[in-house]
Amino acid sequence: MEKKKLSNEEISSLCQGLSLLLHAGIGAGDGLSLLAEEEPEGPSRELLLSMAEQVDEGASLAEAFRASERFPDYVCGLVEVGEQGGRMEEALAALSRHYEDRVRLNHQVRSALLYPAILLVIMLAVIVVLLVRVLPVFNEVYASLGGSLTGIAGGLLAFGQALDAAMPVLCVVLGAVVVFLAVFAATPSFRDKVMGLWRNRMGDKGVSRKINTARFAQSLSMGLSSGLPVEEALSMAAGLLESVPPAKARCLDCLKRLEEGESLSAAMKASEVLPRAECSLLELGLRSGTGDAAMEQIARRLSEDSEMALEEKVGQVEPALVMVTSVLVGLILLSVMIPLMNIMASIG
Repeated sequence: MEKKKLSNEEISSLCQGLSLLLHAGIGAGDGLSLLAEEEPEGPSRELLLSMAEQVDEGASLAEAFRASERFPDYVCGLVEVGEQGGRMEEALAALSRHYEDRVRLNHQVRSALLYPAILLVIMLAVIVVLLVRVLPVFNEVYASLGGSLTGIAGGLLAFGQALDAAMPVLCVVLGAVVVFLAVFAATPSFRDKVMGLWRNRMGDKGVSRKINTARFAQSLSMGLSSGLPVEEALSMAAGLLESVPPAKARCLDCLKRLEEGESLSAAMKASEVLPRAECSLLELGLRSGTGDAAMEQIARRLSEDSEMALEEKVGQVEPALVMVTSVLVGLILLSVMIPLMNIMASIG
């Protein structure tokens, strides 16, 4: 059975700790042992002690990472590259920054979607109560005055009665949705399948594409800062985007164009892995020997752009939800109150 991968938070924390210990002159095996001592009794401590034992017995850090089966292939590959190139500290620091950025971005996405979803549920509940419970009361008032709801109010009353009649079915559907959400939250394999289907269809459009581009840029920056050639960095970035097939396809297309002899700037522009201006900036940086610094700047700028795009989209959703639901509630109340005011005026 496949072992559960470490979370982005755990990977970032482990890589940061190891990077700091290596910077202080402590070996990888001793560093893992020291990190294990800071952990409470549990799976995390056992993992670190097991990895420390393997390293002390002569295994490389990358081999210990792979043997644990708890790390993504991308992490193991970059650690191996860092060991071979004598830049282990830089590789671990880059991994820590990368996964820390992913944690922050994931939190922003979740918080951005949570409030509009709650707001939508509350406003829909208010509208359903108005249609199913409040309108029939007004209809009884009209009937006692010798009238009845007509026009828009009559249509809304009929719709509310239909909702009331279908309430058992709606409750079953709601229960199914709650069960689905519970399974989605508690079962990683099911969640991965659902998210995979969504990414195949909608995971590379609009704001999602900007987020994918920012993640690609962060990954490429991490590879270049660890001493990887741009081709290898692109290949590893494609591996990191495995869960988003369209984004991965762009990376592979860029690699293919480079192998066919196209320049880096032309290949990146044609495959659209980065915006055109950023492609030119990266090529200039690589020519001047500052490719890693240029890519770090590009990654930071694209990350900020994706965050601003997400905030802007959420900023559009919330007012739209409030406006639409408020108009619906106002329409329901006005369609009932105006005729009632006319009847009361005629009686008076």
